Amino acid sequence: MKKKTQQFWLLVFLVTICINHEVVAQAYDARIKNIEAAYPAIDEVFSNYARQNHFPGFVYGLLVDGKLVHTGNIGYLNTTQKNAADSKSAFRIASMTKSFTAMAILKLRDEGKLKLDDPVYLYIPEMKGQRYLTTDAAPITIRHLLTHGAGFPEDNPWGDRQLATTDKELVDLIKKGISFSNDPGLGYEYSNLGFAMLGFVIKKVSGQPYQTYITKNILEPLGMVHTYWEYSKVPANTLAHGYRWLNEQWVEQPLLHDGTYGAMGGMITTIEDFSRYVILQLSAWPPRNDEDKGPVKRSSLREMQFPWNISGFNPQFKYPGGRPCPLVTAYAYGLGWTRDCEDRIYIGHTGGLPGFGSNWKIMPDYGIGIISFSNLTYAPTSSINLQVLDTLISLAKLQPKKIPVSAILDQRKNELIKLLPEWKQAESIPVFAENFFMDYFTDSLRKEAVEIFSRAGKIIHIRELIPENNLRGSFIMEGENSNIEISFTLTPENPPLIQEYHIQEIKK
Repeated sequence: MKKKTQQFWLLVFLVTICINHEVVAQAYDARIKNIEAAYPAIDEVFSNYARQNHFPGFVYGLLVDGKLVHTGNIGYLNTTQKNAADSKSAFRIASMTKSFTAMAILKLRDEGKLKLDDPVYLYIPEMKGQRYLTTDAAPITIRHLLTHGAGFPEDNPWGDRQLATTDKELVDLIKKGISFSNDPGLGYEYSNLGFAMLGFVIKKVSGQPYQTYITKNILEPLGMVHTYWEYSKVPANTLAHGYRWLNEQWVEQPLLHDGTYGAMGGMITTIEDFSRYVILQLSAWPPRNDEDKGPVKRSSLREMQFPWNISGFNPQFKYPGGRPCPLVTAYAYGLGWTRDCEDRIYIGHTGGLPGFGSNWKIMPDYGIGIISFSNLTYAPTSSINLQVLDTLISLAKLQPKKIPVSAILDQRKNELIKLLPEWKQAESIPVFAENFFMDYFTDSLRKEAVEIFSRAGKIIHIRELIPENNLRGSFIMEGENSNIEISFTLTPENPPLIQEYHIQEIKK
């Protein structure tokens, strides 16, 4: 009899697993169908924007759950020959190159070949003699360069013309002395010079030219075989020519040769190739235990994406539909980071040079990303990418990925439920930290809970716990008249104990 009972419960367990897998599969299929249904709207948004902004050529790609799922193309690579732009066309992506530079620095760091807080003069000796604005200034570190915190002035107009500069010319500039806008580490100011220096550091540490190191250690492992540095090496029929819109016509801009400043903005690539890189960035989430295939550690990718240096706050920001939503921006390592009032996080970078404008954005919490390239000078692609992601979330009714509930958090939830609302003999139960009953008093806890439960009426359902992280979460107890929200936080002890608790009534 015992054996039959065991077999019965095993069968129940297996059936439950199958049902859960089926539910997950159905939810995923519905998600994908909703996203696919949004493609025509996305295409229309991009098409209208390209026309309104006089883009000669415009290409874009949508990424979902680790795949390039949709691409679009508008216009031409060359307005004279009328070569159509598409996902295999090669566009200069300018400052979108910077995150490759940052990735290479972290890869060298992970290999023990440098430290982020090393003074830059260890790798560029000419930096040691720099005269800062004050005598008590800290020396510039590699981390300062990665986050635009070195104290150099914003240099986009000047820096954009330095692409073909040689190593010697960079060193000569440093020898003459750099003009500072701030002391190192005291603020954010965008610097192409800083990333050119990082490229020089990569060459010094690796013993290879910057472009060679990036190609061998990042591009080739990712299969980015249609990505280039020197425009003259790109197949002519795939190369996007750059333009300005002047006097109601397109005026072609001279293409810049590659050089030392390639580390800040020299890469030329396609939507299909660049999508492989964006998929890598998305693959860093969530943190997990499965095999880390590289070419850079997932933990280092997440470190790249972390907001290290606050760059701005926009309390007046509005989404394209007109809804107000303040947001804060920061610079990570070669990446921009944005968090809005709806707790949405965007990570990516814009690129702009004479003749080109580009942008990519990912939303790790949603598993989606967008890339767009244009061959118009400083084409404003960031705003349209933001609009498209916002449109996609709305039309496809996307929700952020749920954080898994840790076993200990779920256990403590169930232990709390058994105590509510009376808190009988709570002090004798070993689930509370030593601070708990010094900060919360049993009589007060009981009185508060009894009153709230009385107003809520009979509890008819307890919802799943919503974790904020591994050791903090909340859940809802549904009552006949109103709902009750319980939130709690655990300690860093092993095992973790309840150190903080809150209860509140929520009207239906």
